[in-house]
Amino acid sequence: MKHTLAFLGIANDPDGTLDAASGMENISAPIELFTSMAFLIYTSVMLASFIVSAYKNKTMNLMFSYPVRRQKILASQMAAVWSFNFAALILTKLAIYLCIYAGAHFMTSSFGIDFHIGSLSFYIQLILKSAVTVSMSFIALFAGMTMKSSKAAIVTSFLLIFLTQANIGDFTLSDNAVFPIILTVISFVFAILSICHAQTRDVM
Repeated sequence: MKHTLAFLGIANDPDGTLDAASGMENISAPIELFTSMAFLIYTSVMLASFIVSAYKNKTMNLMFSYPVRRQKILASQMAAVWSFNFAALILTKLAIYLCIYAGAHFMTSSFGIDFHIGSLSFYIQLILKSAVTVSMSFIALFAGMTMKSSKAAIVTSFLLIFLTQANIGDFTLSDNAVFPIILTVISFVFAILSICHAQTRDVM
């Protein structure tokens, strides 16, 4: 889809002007938008399936019957989902950026190429943005566990996308340098809250 936007003229109106929202004139913006949307929802769905649904279906009883603290079980599940999606998101972004970078040598991109594949800062930003995106799923997990609903976790992930990626006129939080740090801290606070009462929480 990003390749279509960049090279096949889908992003252009017939008069040759770029058909993109404010702040989306460069190719990294739609790449970050679409990958963040996909993986935030996907990570939230995985957490809801492995944890919230396990509580509701009583299958968590079996795991809690092992001589291991409940907090460790939940923490290991959350860490496994986080690690998998963090690695997958980085690889996905890298593949897209590499395709765009290679294609820009042979075709003219409708969007500005605003990244340098050989720059250290490019990889640092790639890692940090991926970590922030995947970590936000912990907020969705907490909402799902609080409301005892997998659907609540998934709906929360959509709301987080609207909060972090949407823009009102020229105002958007996606380009704010401080907001991702605050959001990551909040995400891990919710992750701790999801775990800390597991020892005394009854199965849903």
